Amino acid sequence: MTISVAVTGKGGSGKTTVIKSLWRTLKKHYPDKSILLFDNDLTSELAHSFGLDIRNTIYGIRSGKHEYRTGIPENMSKSEYVEWALEDIIVPIDDNTDIIVSWLIGSKDCRCPITKQINDALVKLFNRYDFVLFDCEFDLKYLCQLVDIQIDCAIILALPNEASIDLAKRIEEYSAKYAAGTQITVVINRVDKHKMEPLYELLERYDLSTIGIIPKDMDMKKNRISLNSPVVDTSMEELFYRLNLPVN
Repeated sequence: MTISVAVTGKGGSGKTTVIKSLWRTLKKHYPDKSILLFDNDLTSELAHSFGLDIRNTIYGIRSGKHEYRTGIPENMSKSEYVEWALEDIIVPIDDNTDIIVSWLIGSKDCRCPITKQINDALVKLFNRYDFVLFDCEFDLKYLCQLVDIQIDCAIILALPNEASIDLAKRIEEYSAKYAAGTQITVVINRVDKHKMEPLYELLERYDLSTIGIIPKDMDMKKNRISLNSPVVDTSMEELFYRLNLPVN
């Protein structure tokens, strides 16, 4: 069974750092499990954090602008072609981890066959992995315009200020429309532990529940490319079991 986790939130909230931390946590606890990192953010920051400049994307397949690494096999149906093309753009991170980048997506209102063919091929692809981690563009709507898949856990990441808390509440409401049966939870990132009382007041005012916080990493500037943070890793270890992932 594939377990899917999506990290959502406004750009700049630390989604990619949290995704990478969750990835390392999964690798620590389940070293033999396979993981697909799905970069659904328009900046492709997740791929960049691994030192990868991935130009071959799902959008490239859709638009016909993808440059294939190998020659296109003959006598394939269109559905087989899309499945083969997805295989061509997967990039390995390590023995058990791969990454794929979506970039721009088409609208579900589009009735062109390629929309359904990409959806069906992605579902097949996801089912091959034990975990799929989605670095999302804002909320779940953008992801759901690309592929219909049950998300087991959606993490909304917010910063400890009123504008971000307000937005997290709205993202929670937006995402609920696209996440029937999904566990939706909120995590507050970059928290100053000396300023907890104002944060508690904000959360109560906006009626927003969280499963925890991630302290501010004062050394994060040193890792602004790799986005690796020991502070976030420590917090993710504490938060991991609160996610209630259905791991066998």
